[in-house]
Amino acid sequence: MSRNAKINTLLLLVVVALAVLPLALGLGDHKEEPFTGADAEAETAITEIEPDYEPWFSPLYEPPSGEIESALFALQAAIGAGVLTYYFGLHRGRRQGEQRALARLEAQDTAAQAASDEPSAERT
Repeated sequence: MSRNAKINTLLLLVVVALAVLPLALGLGDHKEEPFTGADAEAETAITEIEPDYEPWFSPLYEPPSGEIESALFALQAAIGAGVLTYYFGLHRGRRQGEQRALARLEAQDTAAQAASDEPSAERT
């Protein structure tokens, strides 16, 4: 197994462990909604500390249900991943294109050098 394959396998195991361990260890079992977002956790903590707290701002759009909110969040993440993938792919393609162009120029220079080194009688 190559070094890269070992690293990829290790990273995959870490990701699986991060996803499975909280479920297997029962983290969040004491809560009504164990895996809510950070916004909900913060709102709960603030209301426990100061019950009369009023937020300074209100959201521009409040989705009608949690499922729609999750879908919009997933869509936002997918668009971000697409933009990043496009950016990295574009730059990798440019780098590979530059390397191919340089290799072609070097091959042409080598061929031209070899042609100029031949005696003039052999060229005709």
